[in-house]
Amino acid sequence: MQLIDIGANLTHEAFDRDRDAVLQRARAAGVAQLVVTGASREHSPRALELARAHPGFLFATAGVHPHHASEYSAECDAQMRMLLAQPEVVAVGECGLDYHRDLSPRPAQRRAFEHQLQSAVDTGKPLFLHQREAHADFMAMMKQFDGQLPAAVVHCFTGTRQELFDYLDQDWHIGITGWLCDERRGAHLRTLVPHIPAHRLMLETDAPYLLPRTLKPMPKDRRNEPAFLAHIAHEVARERGEEPAVTAASTTHTARAFFGLPVA
Repeated sequence: MQLIDIGANLTHEAFDRDRDAVLQRARAAGVAQLVVTGASREHSPRALELARAHPGFLFATAGVHPHHASEYSAECDAQMRMLLAQPEVVAVGECGLDYHRDLSPRPAQRRAFEHQLQSAVDTGKPLFLHQREAHADFMAMMKQFDGQLPAAVVHCFTGTRQELFDYLDQDWHIGITGWLCDERRGAHLRTLVPHIPAHRLMLETDAPYLLPRTLKPMPKDRRNEPAFLAHIAHEVARERGEEPAVTAASTTHTARAFFGLPVA
């Protein structure tokens, strides 16, 4: 199977000790390409550096997560636009709204999100979106750019049935993670993934976060990594009633088309 991990936080300090080995394990597990998430002024340039160090295998996004929205100044906007001009950077984000933790004030979140939506319009690059407990405001802000935005993926979808169909009605893509494997919080996703059209579904680990709880054996450090994407693919395939190879092929095709990735 060939897989594409559309969202891994490989610049995270959890990978500092063995990043090269992590990438080797990912390749061995069938991960053909990987998009490194840029989610702040600090980590977006690092994501680009990693992508440049592994051409054709790693790619990057550039953006500011709502947790870091307070840092989104005019200077930050200029920095993000410089990053987005680079060919290795294939999406705008991670950007959006997060009212669950409110690590940045909500007005700051909305301002940062609006700037990044405008960047997507101006660059034509797809959006890598984050939404948590902010659905109404999220949809309203996206509506303001209706008809102007390129493709969009709601990364790490964990929401309700209504939220899923609201996104699908807009022809947005859906990123599914190991949250599906969490019997405490993600069981509802098992009933929802069959409703995601194949040409809208993509897979991601969000590593080092969201280690699949059904993974056996569990790594001792409880760190998620891209090599575990195959486990997520098998879980998704089971719920969709299809062979893992079918899920892998369709999600890989969809991810390449969405991000404009070359055939590896």
